[in-house]
Amino acid sequence: MPTIGYVTRLPNGSYKGRLATLLIRRTIEFVPNDKYSEARGDYRIMSGEVEIGTAWHAAVKSRYDGRISLRLAAPEFGDRALSAELTRLPSTGEEMEYAITWNPSAQ
Repeated sequence: MPTIGYVTRLPNGSYKGRLATLLIRRTIEFVPNDKYSEARGDYRIMSGEVEIGTAWHAAVKSRYDGRISLRLAAPEFGDRALSAELTRLPSTGEEMEYAITWNPSAQ
């Protein structure tokens, strides 16, 4: 699966990094979401003041193993939402770094 971005987990539980495709280069942040139903994601994915997606802890994995499913949607992506996954990279020190990998088969 192609990597379309990288994020770092911050001490407050959010993630911040960069989404990068052939046409899009944006700073993004995963903001913890107040969940009042299971249908809502665990995070809102923001680019500045614009919400571009939602992320959920993967149901088949532990909340804490780094696997998070993403759905990204914006006019720049066309009429379909992008499915991706947040996966922890090998440790590079104190920071917890993750790759955003696009999953075209989940479209």
